[in-house]
Amino acid sequence: MKNTLPSTTNLTSQREALEARVALRLAGRLSESAQHLPHDITERLRVARDRAVEHARQVRHAVAAAPAAVVVGRAGGAAVFGATPVWLRLASLMPLIVLIVGLVLIQQYHDYEQIAVAAEIDAALLSDELPPTAYGDPGFAEYLRSATP
Repeated sequence: MKNTLPSTTNLTSQREALEARVALRLAGRLSESAQHLPHDITERLRVARDRAVEHARQVRHAVAAAPAAVVVGRAGGAAVFGATPVWLRLASLMPLIVLIVGLVLIQQYHDYEQIAVAAEIDAALLSDELPPTAYGDPGFAEYLRSATP
């Protein structure tokens, strides 16, 4: 039995072809409409287009001229260390430090609560009139279950 579902590469190429047709139609309509505009508007559009192209060129040159400061470690991972201030590096570590401190505090609180519950049970057992061996008797456990209303 043949697979009737189209492949993803076929769908991608069809989508790209459709986008190209839409782009060509849109560009054609815009060019056709631009021919009917007054001269002052077309000049303003030309100047704006020239400014945008020049700005894009400057940005492209600035990005290309910026030095890439990448250090590759022994494991092959890359770490970016440029001219960043020390306080910025420390500030980037603050969330990790806060997380670790929070986890330690949560663990200490949890341990304290367990100790408090165990101390309460021990105090109740020691202050009760029954001997501790009575709590290990299976009949006593059944008595406690049936005695509670």
